[in-house]
Amino acid sequence: MTKKKKKQRGESMQDVEQKPVTEPAEEAADVEQPALDAEAAQEAAKEEAEKAESTQAEEALAAAVAKQEEYLAMAQRVQADFENFRRRNQNVRKEAFDDGARSFATTLLPVIDNLERAILAAAESPDESLRSGVEMVHRQLCEAFEKRGITPIDRLGERFDPNLENAVMQGAPEDGEPGTVCAVLQKGYQMEGMVLRHAMVKVVPE
Repeated sequence: MTKKKKKQRGESMQDVEQKPVTEPAEEAADVEQPALDAEAAQEAAKEEAEKAESTQAEEALAAAVAKQEEYLAMAQRVQADFENFRRRNQNVRKEAFDDGARSFATTLLPVIDNLERAILAAAESPDESLRSGVEMVHRQLCEAFEKRGITPIDRLGERFDPNLENAVMQGAPEDGEPGTVCAVLQKGYQMEGMVLRHAMVKVVPE
């Protein structure tokens, strides 16, 4: 065999020995690349699913918060309406009670007038026990009136006020200052600022 042929044969053997070394590495790289792409796709899909779930959870939470605020506002409105209703009922009950108390007190005014007349008549009587008994009853009735806020209108010497008094007589100029009350013919009474009965008075002319 010549040297040239031996050389060619040696080069062929070298090519055969080198070829199996390089080709498996390239094939392994080709196999790994699709596997990496599939894994990346799975990760991306997983992230998208998690984002979608997070978005849905946020939307559900926002809807729940909105419902909570709606129910809270509704409860506050109901509570405010109930408070207004309760106050109106209290005012109505108080007004009804005060109207009844004023009406009842008005029926007792003639009684206290007669007791005062009885005291004046008993002052001329020698029977001290009679006068003391009448005065005691009068005092107890006046105390009961005061506890209920009922006070007499007795403005002797003060300027005539048509809101509190009825002028039924005219006095003389020498009875006092012009336009003032110079005599109280019948006491008036008021209850918590509301007149139960106007006083009957005598007024100095102006």
